[in-house]
Amino acid sequence: MCEVLEISPKTYYKYRNIPDKDFEDYKLIRRVFNQSMKTYGYRRITDELRDKYGIIYNTKKVLRIMNKYGITPLYIKNQQRNSSKKRFEKFVKPNLLQRDFHQEGWVTDVTYLDYAGKRSFLSTILDLKTRKYISYQISKSNDIKLVLDTLNKALRNIKDPSGLVLHSDQGFQYFSTEYQTVCVSKGILISMSRKGTPLDNAVIESFHSLLKKETLYNNDIKSHDEYIKLVKSWLNFYNTKRRKNKK
Repeated sequence: MCEVLEISPKTYYKYRNIPDKDFEDYKLIRRVFNQSMKTYGYRRITDELRDKYGIIYNTKKVLRIMNKYGITPLYIKNQQRNSSKKRFEKFVKPNLLQRDFHQEGWVTDVTYLDYAGKRSFLSTILDLKTRKYISYQISKSNDIKLVLDTLNKALRNIKDPSGLVLHSDQGFQYFSTEYQTVCVSKGILISMSRKGTPLDNAVIESFHSLLKKETLYNNDIKSHDEYIKLVKSWLNFYNTKRRKNKK
């Protein structure tokens, strides 16, 4: 049975005595997948089930079941393995700061804000010269929009950003076409840390660490919303009253 369905004995025994509403559908999907020489994705499998077997499935359901049981076309596996790195390599920019944080420029990063089982994300842009934040955004989603909103807000505070260095890590948001297009169109010089080297962006890493330390540890917080409100208050305090250490 395991050989016919091309599943491991572990999977077979896992579901043999446990009712699984998806298992019969999975067997049909696996049959079509195998008949396609393991080349069909969820859309073609959905069409094949309809045209050959007269079974109408929603494409989202087929995709969910394929993901659940690990059914992936071989060419997609190969693409994920071989092209993922190459796909991003062309978007990597050189480190223009070289850990010299006493020059003019901006640094940016995204960090998470966890409290009471909930998570939000804070995107910040700091000015290296003043050590003050230029802009920040808080969102429930860590996505490209969060970074773009932060950047666009920062650009409203500068007349001519041409030649400005904007340094980040190699987060997926900073690889995005949208982010890099805005930077290029404004004449901003994109700079990036080396992969897995947070010290290359130490100023903003320290800033986010300090924010969490001084908000979480010094206050009796009751909820996630209260924590976010406190973060916003701290950011205002940081820019207007808190002494800056530029070492």
